Amino acid sequence: MPDAVVPADVTYPADGFALFPDRSVIALRVNGELKDLAHVVTATDAVEPVTVDSPDGLAILRHSTAHVLAQAVQRIRPQANLGIGPPITDGFYYDFGVDEPFTPEDVKAIKKEMERIVREGQRFVRRVVTEDEARAEMANEPFKLELIGLAGGPGAGATEGASVEVGAGELTIYDNVTRDGETAWRDLCRGPHVPSTRLVGGGWDLTRIAGAYWRGSERNPQLQRIYGTAWPTKDELRAYQVRLEEAARRDHRKLGRELDLFSFPDEIGSGLSVWHPKGGIVRGEMEQHARRRHIEGGYTYVYTPHISKEDLFLTSNHLVTYREGMFPPIRMDEERDAEGHITKQGQDYYLKPMNCPMHILIYKERARSYRDLPMRLAENGTVYRNELSGALHGLTRVRGFTQDDSHLFVTPDQLEAEVTRVLEFVVSMLRDFGLDDFELELSMRDDEKAKWIGSDEFWDYSTNALRSVALKTGLKLTEVPGEAAFYGPKIDLKTRDAIGRTWQLSTVQVDPNLPERFDLEYMGPDGEKHRPIMIHRALFGSIERFFAILLEHYAGAFPVWLAPVQVVGIPVADEFAPYLDEIVARLRAAGVRAEVDHSDDRMPKKIRTHTTQKVPLQLIAGEQDRSAGTVSFRFRDGSQTNGIPTSEAIDKIVAAIAGKVLVNTAADLA
Repeated sequence: MPDAVVPADVTYPADGFALFPDRSVIALRVNGELKDLAHVVTATDAVEPVTVDSPDGLAILRHSTAHVLAQAVQRIRPQANLGIGPPITDGFYYDFGVDEPFTPEDVKAIKKEMERIVREGQRFVRRVVTEDEARAEMANEPFKLELIGLAGGPGAGATEGASVEVGAGELTIYDNVTRDGETAWRDLCRGPHVPSTRLVGGGWDLTRIAGAYWRGSERNPQLQRIYGTAWPTKDELRAYQVRLEEAARRDHRKLGRELDLFSFPDEIGSGLSVWHPKGGIVRGEMEQHARRRHIEGGYTYVYTPHISKEDLFLTSNHLVTYREGMFPPIRMDEERDAEGHITKQGQDYYLKPMNCPMHILIYKERARSYRDLPMRLAENGTVYRNELSGALHGLTRVRGFTQDDSHLFVTPDQLEAEVTRVLEFVVSMLRDFGLDDFELELSMRDDEKAKWIGSDEFWDYSTNALRSVALKTGLKLTEVPGEAAFYGPKIDLKTRDAIGRTWQLSTVQVDPNLPERFDLEYMGPDGEKHRPIMIHRALFGSIERFFAILLEHYAGAFPVWLAPVQVVGIPVADEFAPYLDEIVARLRAAGVRAEVDHSDDRMPKKIRTHTTQKVPLQLIAGEQDRSAGTVSFRFRDGSQTNGIPTSEAIDKIVAAIAGKVLVNTAADLA
């Protein structure tokens, strides 16, 4: 954020316009809280400017643009009911209750109306109201009335995006006031907003329409959601749109079809994938490499069932805190007589949403000593989550997926050393897959101690241990108070892909709660029983999701070691195919996934086909190569290197695989 200097002649109390006349300042942070630029402060207040290009500034700009969208919709469709309109990553949305779904023509009309509202320069004016006043003013807005009823309660925070409307503290309404002082429109909102609709500018666009259930529940009405994006300038908007175009080109769902990697058959059900032979090869290489590295790192692989009796998830508390995310129970072992009367009570079984309770049972199977710790259990365990259909998205959000799950049981004095080891391992492993831009986020508790369990000593010790480990990595660290699990702090590792998108991958979660719930113990060197600390550690998180991230990161052009087909031989004419068959046989003997194209297609078409399929290395041979015992390499970028002796060519290919090299050009294989 650029420095903003308070003019020397300011007289307090003063508002933000007087304090920061720079037009890039659109709001204030006063004593740690975001406020409108019109907010009046005193000389004793701690005041910081919020510029439009800062994270807070962008969120305010996007939320203000969402209000402009909602006003435009109600100008065109006065009977539309307002839902919520929060800022989100790179944009915003607003939900509407309407009789007829929006059409592309509607969106064009809405955009034109938004442009008019922006030009009108309406001021966003904040007003504090009582609950009765809010109900009176929002009498025709049933969704807003429901939010008013949640104000200050736990339900408000549980509704996605509702914090922009209501929450702790006072109720407020924002009026959009025209230049002649008339209120053109109003909305229930906590704010803050940009001072004027004119500051929304021209760096925005509406991107798509979707359906969304009110408050995220299928039991509630389905609304129409309009998504948009907003940026400080048109140039930044265009840059974002270019990134979107590149992201669409890399979309893993599109590439999955084109490269024949995976699919989601309707006959199986939404959010449940099947892996085709080529996709299975890539996934197998990922899993096998991770398995080798884990075993080298002192982990032991275990296997657990996909289903368990109800009691296990009651003990773990998943059926209390996570029931809606679990599939419905399966009634087992119930018996009935010929008349249908129950003669033997059955028992409910559940598909597991997480692997940790079963790993705990492995630990608990026998008595443990401090000499057994740390114990590192690993599993590629398939879990099942009852995700809403509208939330499903290719391989990144599914109902059945495999976690590369590890659970470590440590003594308190082993915690810092083990977390250090885990983070080093995670970063090293992800670099094996070609990711190298990382940052860390430390989720901690905040000052509202009633929300957390455990002693102050535990929280201080474990948080300081994680912080110490994170700082030693040298990676960027962001500390986030209030985002810890209720039982312990955690570190999340985030990575940026080839087009700059940030993905949250690995998590290291400290957990004293489950060992307590399952009464886990170990015998200490003092001869007394002690409680271990559990560390939840996922490296990929979900193998499916990590596969999708890699697929998009590489745009389907995997490094040679991961490519489904690593080498394809293309004869200039059919008579040279046997020569290439001999070379490919030698490659296969060296463990290379290689084949010769014996199709009836002409050579140029064969080259196009395998280039489209993103095969990293094509070996071309004609009379000159056969006579000289050489081959020609053709690369993904269309470049070619001729006359390479076959033994040298094989050595280069094997070395590229062993070195996990990304080969797109001749220089990459040098």
